[in-house]
Amino acid sequence: MPAPTGDAPAGPGPVPGVAVGPGRTGGELTGAVHSWDVSVGVDGPGTRFVAFLAGCPLRCRYCHSPDTWYRRSGRHRTVDELMAEITRYQRFIQVAGGGVTLSGGEPLLQPRFTGEVLRRCHEMGLHTALDTSGFLGVRADDALLDATDLVLLDVKSWDPATYRRVTRTGSVAPTLRFGRRLAERGTPIWIRFVLVPGLTDAEENVAGVADFAAGLATVQRVEVLPFHRLGAHKYADLGLTFPLADTAPPTPELLDRVRGQFAERGLTVY
Repeated sequence: MPAPTGDAPAGPGPVPGVAVGPGRTGGELTGAVHSWDVSVGVDGPGTRFVAFLAGCPLRCRYCHSPDTWYRRSGRHRTVDELMAEITRYQRFIQVAGGGVTLSGGEPLLQPRFTGEVLRRCHEMGLHTALDTSGFLGVRADDALLDATDLVLLDVKSWDPATYRRVTRTGSVAPTLRFGRRLAERGTPIWIRFVLVPGLTDAEENVAGVADFAAGLATVQRVEVLPFHRLGAHKYADLGLTFPLADTAPPTPELLDRVRGQFAERGLTVY
């Protein structure tokens, strides 16, 4: 299938809400951090310290964390402050074969902060992962990617019209370009695809994502993530309407069909 086309977002530059001025270098760089958690086998291999950065340019209809959409929802933390939290768990996550994952929101909305945290984690010998939509992949410079051991790439849709319905903005083309760039660099990738009945489940749409994933030599696995409504209360708390309140989770039969579409292309599917 031909790749969707569209303009990439603007390249690297100052990000509102993130200090990048004189004197703000290295450990003094400030980012907007929503929260952090320790999880097992969810956001990368092993037990992981997962930092959720605040701010995202997309507004995905199925998003279960609308509280991370705005940078103002995060607390300003320096790299040193976040690294101090990570260091508390260093021995635990290393023994458990894990590492550190930067998620969001969208971590590439804060590329300098994200890159410095990943670099510092690498210096500590920690496995690093970047959980991103790839929409802002052009903001990830080579130094940031050199410090990234794994990218969890969330491919929202293949079909351009469906992508706009899902995200309410933009084009999937930047994500596809970023995925190809990662593969050319040799960066390991886990593709993530959220399965939403009536939205992302069309056979042609799934086939496009599957063909794309199969064409990237460094894709290690595909995770088909069933839609759920567990974040609906967050919309209510924020005074927002959850757009998929009446959408049911996918049936086992639909999950099997979609996972089969990926598996028949030789991909490892979860």
